[in-house]
Amino acid sequence: MSFGLSRRSVLGGGAMAALTHGAARAEAYPSRPIRWIVGYPPGGTTDVLARIIADPLSKRLGQNVYIDNRPGAGNNIGTKLAVNADPDGYTLLLVNPANGINASLYKNLSFNFVRDIASIAGITRSPNIMEVNPKFPAKTVSEFIEYCKANPGKVNMASSGIGTSVHMSGELFQAMTGTKMVHVPYRGAGPALTDLLAGNADVLFDNLPSSIGHVRSGALRALAVTTAERSPALPDVPTVAETVPGYEASAWFGVGAPKNTPADVIARLNKEINEILDDPAMVKRLADLGGTPLRLSAAEFGKLIADETEKWRKVVEFSGAKIE
Repeated sequence: MSFGLSRRSVLGGGAMAALTHGAARAEAYPSRPIRWIVGYPPGGTTDVLARIIADPLSKRLGQNVYIDNRPGAGNNIGTKLAVNADPDGYTLLLVNPANGINASLYKNLSFNFVRDIASIAGITRSPNIMEVNPKFPAKTVSEFIEYCKANPGKVNMASSGIGTSVHMSGELFQAMTGTKMVHVPYRGAGPALTDLLAGNADVLFDNLPSSIGHVRSGALRALAVTTAERSPALPDVPTVAETVPGYEASAWFGVGAPKNTPADVIARLNKEINEILDDPAMVKRLADLGGTPLRLSAAEFGKLIADETEKWRKVVEFSGAKIE
């Protein structure tokens, strides 16, 4: 006699419900708005990059991707919020060089960035630019090195703050050239640029987007860009590496999420972001900001983060910079 047991009956209502729920979750993501944490105030480079990606990403996902600016503690407040968020795909983090630098700069972080944030996708890489006031005697990197060695401790190196990529680019330069400058940290790139333009500071390794207008107008003299290759935005400006072989210090930006975020969610976001980066209009927009698309797999972006964290650990140790 047959009892007419169906596969559904054998599995049981609870198991079937779990299978159905799992399939629905995978198909439904995202089913509500996504928060993208940026650890800086509105208007800066990181905020601008997040916003120009968030708009097309929202359209592709069918849900609003909104920016949540959480500035403070050198990007660590926003990062900690992301680390402690539910790993459900509804909290993202704008990842940038400060995350790699802070791992060794801050003594008492409550998280390990490489361990606690899942890498999703890159966005862009852009150079910093080594620039001086036009009245400064050096017109090339080699002349600058000669001037520094002839005047040890007399050249003021401005930065946008202790531990920023602007600061660490200068520290790497000192480590690789044997020069010694006086670091003068400011509360952001704006005040540092103001003093450089006025001739009150000697050199700045600034992010290209905020300085490119001053260089093009002649208000500042560009000695070099810090990437391994010349920037398409300033093709006549040499790289530092053309004078100091092996030097490379670029600003890179991407997307992360809390660890244990589902692999299928990471794969979906990686695919959508990389397709956004393939759009010629986006390539042009990033180029206008001095950057190039950083199109990577999630694993490749994770390796970049780990490599950069180790690289900057050595520079932080050289500089002696520490923040409690």
